Amino acid sequence: MSKEITSRSQDYAQWYNDLVLKGGLADYSAVKGCMVIKPYGFALWENMRDVLDAKFKETGHQNAYFPLFIPKSFLSKEAAHVEGFAKECAVVTHYRLKNDPDGGGVIVDPDAKLTEELIVRPTSETIIWNTYKDWIQSYRDLPLLINQWANVVRWEMRTRLFLRTAEFLWQEGHTAHATAEEAIAETRQMLDVYADFAENYMAVPVIKGVKSPSERFAGAVDTYCIEALMQDGKALQAGTSHFLGQNFAKAFDVQFSNKENKLEYVWATSWGVSTRLVGALVMAHSDDEGLILPPRIAPLQVVIVPIYKGNDQKALIDEKVQTIVKELKAAGIRVKYDDSDNNRPGFKFAEYELKGVPVRLAIGARDLENNVAEVARRDTKTKSSVSLDGIAQHILNLLGEIQQGMFDKAKAYREEHITPANTWDEFEKLLDEKGGFISAHWDGTAETEAAIKERTKATIRCIPLDNPQEAGSCILTGKPSRERVLFARAY
Repeated sequence: MSKEITSRSQDYAQWYNDLVLKGGLADYSAVKGCMVIKPYGFALWENMRDVLDAKFKETGHQNAYFPLFIPKSFLSKEAAHVEGFAKECAVVTHYRLKNDPDGGGVIVDPDAKLTEELIVRPTSETIIWNTYKDWIQSYRDLPLLINQWANVVRWEMRTRLFLRTAEFLWQEGHTAHATAEEAIAETRQMLDVYADFAENYMAVPVIKGVKSPSERFAGAVDTYCIEALMQDGKALQAGTSHFLGQNFAKAFDVQFSNKENKLEYVWATSWGVSTRLVGALVMAHSDDEGLILPPRIAPLQVVIVPIYKGNDQKALIDEKVQTIVKELKAAGIRVKYDDSDNNRPGFKFAEYELKGVPVRLAIGARDLENNVAEVARRDTKTKSSVSLDGIAQHILNLLGEIQQGMFDKAKAYREEHITPANTWDEFEKLLDEKGGFISAHWDGTAETEAAIKERTKATIRCIPLDNPQEAGSCILTGKPSRERVLFARAY
């Protein structure tokens, strides 16, 4: 089955597509630029969603839901916001179809034009802040900590499954606060939540930082981000958290009476991660044989495959495996017993390797006599014979080892691919020959940032938090710089 997958060294982009399609995560749809998330891929997203949702609730947030459609006039109330999203908006102009009198099928009814055109949600700041105007009157109404799980539409011209699609699933938090300090603390807190999730559940090491002004979210005062590195040396923005200041509160006139009974504008944040994380997971860990999924969020953690000749052997193995499955489930392990007779064991091994199931148990008649099972790890492809006594604890320990091992491997790769550059020639050479994050001085101007992007396709991924201050010279202009920033080519 692995022969069907293009190797990473041959064509990384095709390798990624092969894994997503053949690993059963997603498929192309009839709508250009959109995807169908298949059950296995959706189970992975559900596990990610459930962990994040619990973390949001632990930090005091509540879930709500806001409309998919946004009046066009709302978007124009915040100038930077509309400018940032204008090119990606899908617009609803009519509300009815009718049969073409000339026999051309169905046409838009020209008499059913909307009085105000509606934008299909690219993000929800405007519709939410228009609502908050009615919800917030006093300091007693603050903080307001709301999250929604939803779909959004951003009309992308060049799409790639999970990484960039016209429609995708995400969560978006939108919070309101009485002071700037509280809002900034919220922004940083949610960035930490994202980083913790990426590292401890996805096994993907990330760098926490702040975006340059040119890379900020449209309408934000500051955008904080977590940046991950993929196996081809390109960066991927894995999550963002925005301090919005009072921009949206002023645009939608959201004021509150403070403790001195004086009116003030509310301070705001927004933050989100999306199904792009599934793409990050695939590219950060997988190999030429298929997916490699971290145990903590893998849809299946263990699969058991019987090896037998005849129904008598099968019956004995079935009886023992039923006990093992109960034991594993009682320990909270997601397990499947694949006793189907549609395919031979070798085919099943290859299938579950392709799907990235962390642990595989194979049990035959001789194993049963010896009270053992063959245990295979997906990440290292190592096998061992393990006693069935205490198997649940052994598997729990093994899943923990795999989780940590995957993180350590990804972190070692990331650390090897953070390289300082002190000259323009060195910068270009590193980009072309090594990739990864390049730590270099920048003079702080948008003009220089744009020129570097134009010449190399590399962007400033982030200015790391707690970045050491170091006098130097900009790699392009030679002008003074007070710190290095991280450049990379990115998805």
